[in-house]
Amino acid sequence: MTTTVHGTQMPLSTDHRHPAAGPALPAHSQQLPIRRIVVGLSLTVLAAIHVLDLPGKFAETPYLAVAYIGLVVTALVIAERLFVVGSRRDFAAAASLSVLVIAGFVVNRTVGMPGAMDDIGNWLEPLGLLSLLVEAFVVWQAAAALLTRTRH
Repeated sequence: MTTTVHGTQMPLSTDHRHPAAGPALPAHSQQLPIRRIVVGLSLTVLAAIHVLDLPGKFAETPYLAVAYIGLVVTALVIAERLFVVGSRRDFAAAASLSVLVIAGFVVNRTVGMPGAMDDIGNWLEPLGLLSLLVEAFVVWQAAAALLTRTRH
Protein backbone atom coordinates (compact mmCIF):
# COMPACT_ATOMS: atom_id res chain seq x y z
CA MET A 1 0.00 0.00 0.00
CA THR A 2 1.37 3.43 -0.93
CA THR A 3 0.46 7.06 -0.50
CA THR A 4 1.43 10.16 -2.42
CA VAL A 5 3.47 12.78 -0.55
CA HIS A 6 4.42 15.92 -2.50
CA GLY A 7 3.89 14.09 -5.76
CA THR A 8 6.04 11.09 -4.81
CA GLN A 9 4.70 7.60 -4.20
CA MET A 10 5.77 6.50 -0.69
CA PRO A 11 5.11 3.17 1.04
CA LEU A 12 2.49 3.38 3.74
CA SER A 13 3.98 2.42 7.07
CA THR A 14 2.56 -0.46 9.05
CA ASP A 15 3.72 0.97 12.36
CA HIS A 16 0.94 3.58 12.57
CA ARG A 17 3.28 6.55 12.64
CA HIS A 18 3.19 9.23 9.98
CA PRO A 19 2.37 7.67 6.57
CA ALA A 20 5.74 8.78 5.20
CA ALA A 21 7.65 7.23 8.08
CA GLY A 22 8.53 4.23 5.96
CA PRO A 23 8.15 0.54 6.60
CA ALA A 24 8.34 -0.82 10.11
CA LEU A 25 11.72 -2.11 11.22
CA PRO A 26 12.20 -5.86 11.55
CA ALA A 27 11.66 -7.14 15.08
CA HIS A 28 15.38 -7.62 15.78
CA SER A 29 16.10 -4.02 14.73
CA GLN A 30 13.43 -2.70 17.09
CA GLN A 31 14.97 -4.57 20.03
CA LEU A 32 18.31 -2.74 19.85
CA PRO A 33 16.99 0.76 20.68
CA ILE A 34 14.98 -0.76 23.52
CA ARG A 35 18.07 -2.57 24.82
CA ARG A 36 20.08 0.66 24.63
CA ILE A 37 17.50 2.36 26.84
CA VAL A 38 17.12 -0.58 29.22
CA VAL A 39 20.86 -1.06 29.71
CA GLY A 40 21.42 2.70 30.04
CA LEU A 41 18.70 3.06 32.66
CA SER A 42 19.99 0.00 34.51
CA LEU A 43 23.46 1.55 34.67
CA THR A 44 21.86 4.69 36.08
CA VAL A 45 20.16 2.58 38.77
CA LEU A 46 23.50 0.90 39.49
CA ALA A 47 25.07 4.33 39.97
CA ALA A 48 22.22 5.40 42.29
CA ILE A 49 22.61 2.27 44.44
CA HIS A 50 26.28 3.05 44.97
CA VAL A 51 25.55 6.71 45.72
CA LEU A 52 23.17 5.53 48.46
CA ASP A 53 25.94 3.39 49.97
CA LEU A 54 28.63 6.07 49.56
CA PRO A 55 28.31 7.90 52.95
CA GLY A 56 28.98 4.68 54.85
CA LYS A 57 31.99 3.91 52.68
CA PHE A 58 33.58 7.29 53.41
CA ALA A 59 33.33 6.54 57.13
CA GLU A 60 34.47 2.88 56.92
CA THR A 61 36.93 2.60 54.04
CA PRO A 62 37.73 5.81 52.16
CA TYR A 63 39.52 4.01 49.32
CA LEU A 64 36.32 2.08 48.56
CA ALA A 65 34.41 5.38 48.57
CA VAL A 66 36.78 6.65 45.88
CA ALA A 67 36.23 3.42 43.94
CA TYR A 68 32.45 3.93 44.27
CA ILE A 69 32.78 7.45 42.87
CA GLY A 70 34.76 6.05 39.94
CA LEU A 71 32.08 3.40 39.43
CA VAL A 72 29.27 5.98 39.50
CA VAL A 73 31.00 8.27 37.00
CA THR A 74 31.89 5.36 34.70
CA ALA A 75 28.35 3.94 34.81
CA LEU A 76 26.86 7.34 33.95
CA VAL A 77 29.31 7.93 31.08
CA ILE A 78 28.55 4.50 29.60
CA ALA A 79 24.81 5.12 30.06
CA GLU A 80 25.05 8.38 28.16
CA ARG A 81 27.02 6.71 25.38
CA LEU A 82 24.35 4.02 25.15
CA PHE A 83 21.65 6.68 24.83
CA VAL A 84 23.57 8.70 22.23
CA VAL A 85 25.69 6.17 20.30
CA GLY A 86 24.76 2.64 21.35
CA SER A 87 27.71 0.91 19.70
CA ARG A 88 28.93 -2.63 20.32
CA ARG A 89 31.76 -1.10 22.34
CA ASP A 90 29.22 0.62 24.62
CA PHE A 91 27.35 -2.63 25.28
CA ALA A 92 30.67 -4.41 25.90
CA ALA A 93 31.72 -1.66 28.33
CA ALA A 94 28.40 -1.94 30.19
CA ALA A 95 28.77 -5.70 30.54
CA SER A 96 32.44 -5.43 31.55
CA LEU A 97 31.72 -2.83 34.22
CA SER A 98 28.93 -4.95 35.67
CA VAL A 99 31.09 -8.10 35.70
CA LEU A 100 33.84 -6.18 37.53
CA VAL A 101 31.37 -4.92 40.14
CA ILE A 102 30.01 -8.45 40.65
CA ALA A 103 33.58 -9.71 41.07
CA GLY A 104 34.29 -6.96 43.61
CA PHE A 105 31.17 -7.91 45.55
CA VAL A 106 32.17 -11.59 45.62
CA VAL A 107 35.72 -10.76 46.76
CA ASN A 108 34.37 -8.42 49.44
CA ARG A 109 31.98 -11.10 50.73
CA THR A 110 34.43 -14.04 50.61
CA VAL A 111 38.01 -13.00 51.46
CA GLY A 112 37.33 -9.33 52.19
CA MET A 113 39.26 -6.24 51.21
CA PRO A 114 41.87 -4.35 53.22
CA GLY A 115 40.08 -2.48 55.98
CA ALA A 116 36.72 -3.95 54.97
CA MET A 117 36.60 -7.36 56.61
CA ASP A 118 33.22 -6.73 58.25
CA ASP A 119 31.37 -7.63 55.03
CA ILE A 120 32.74 -11.18 54.82
CA GLY A 121 29.72 -13.47 54.71
CA ASN A 122 27.25 -10.57 54.51
CA TRP A 123 25.51 -11.91 51.38
CA LEU A 124 22.00 -10.71 52.27
CA GLU A 125 22.64 -6.95 52.60
CA PRO A 126 19.69 -5.38 50.69
CA LEU A 127 21.60 -2.80 48.63
CA GLY A 128 24.18 -5.45 47.75
CA LEU A 129 21.50 -7.86 46.55
CA LEU A 130 19.78 -5.14 44.54
CA SER A 131 23.11 -4.19 43.01
CA LEU A 132 23.80 -7.82 42.04
CA LEU A 133 20.38 -8.09 40.44
CA VAL A 134 20.88 -4.93 38.38
CA GLU A 135 24.43 -5.91 37.38
CA ALA A 136 23.32 -9.38 36.27
CA PHE A 137 20.50 -7.79 34.27
CA VAL A 138 22.96 -5.43 32.57
CA VAL A 139 25.24 -8.35 31.65
CA TRP A 140 22.28 -10.32 30.27
CA GLN A 141 20.85 -7.46 28.21
CA ALA A 142 24.24 -6.26 26.94
CA ALA A 143 25.15 -9.81 25.92
CA ALA A 144 21.80 -10.17 24.15
CA ALA A 145 22.42 -6.92 22.27
CA LEU A 146 25.92 -8.02 21.27
CA LEU A 147 24.65 -11.41 20.09
CA THR A 148 21.77 -9.81 18.18
CA ARG A 149 24.17 -7.47 16.39
CA THR A 150 26.49 -10.37 15.57
CA ARG A 151 23.76 -12.51 14.02
CA HIS A 152 22.08 -9.80 11.93
